[in-house]
Amino acid sequence: MKSFTTHTGLAVAMDRANVDTDQIIPKQFLKRIERTGFGEFLFWDWAQLEDGSPNPDFELNRPEAVGVSVLVARRNFGCGSSREHAPWALEDYGFRVIIAPSFADIFYNNCFKNGMLPIRLSEELVDEIFSRAEKHADYRMTADLESCTLSDEHGFSTSFEVDAFRRHCLLNGLDDIGLTLEHENKISVYEATHGISAS
Repeated sequence: MKSFTTHTGLAVAMDRANVDTDQIIPKQFLKRIERTGFGEFLFWDWAQLEDGSPNPDFELNRPEAVGVSVLVARRNFGCGSSREHAPWALEDYGFRVIIAPSFADIFYNNCFKNGMLPIRLSEELVDEIFSRAEKHADYRMTADLESCTLSDEHGFSTSFEVDAFRRHCLLNGLDDIGLTLEHENKISVYEATHGISAS
């Protein structure tokens, strides 16, 4: 898993609440067994018109959204089913930071396990970011996980909270396997003293 310390990227504002995981990655695209390749299907139903052509009004289809890596949304982002494919699709598309007033718990946890930083801010601060994104072309934000601060290039700065364990894992690029391997020496000693074969 990619570690996360500081990220600066182009931000896109998605003025939608209760974005569920079936909108993030619809169920017909869940047949793949790898974690990659889901980005092209992100927000599929919103991104396409009925004839299959790109929807020019969809936030990610606008010319100014090319290369975005910071997503700003409304409350309860990632609700619905617990499919881990949702953060896979967002990460594969190129997102590293997601900002919203609240997230569904399972989605929030899965973001950390997939190298993305979800940031919870108050409704008022999210409103301010939306206003700034509308006002400034090529609006960029910087998320610093070491100092737990979020800022832009126009004077905005705020702190955010992340529990210590999730912060440690993301700073060090540790998924569940990586966490286990941190104790590899102790595991080897245990196996050796209990007659357990590594094979």
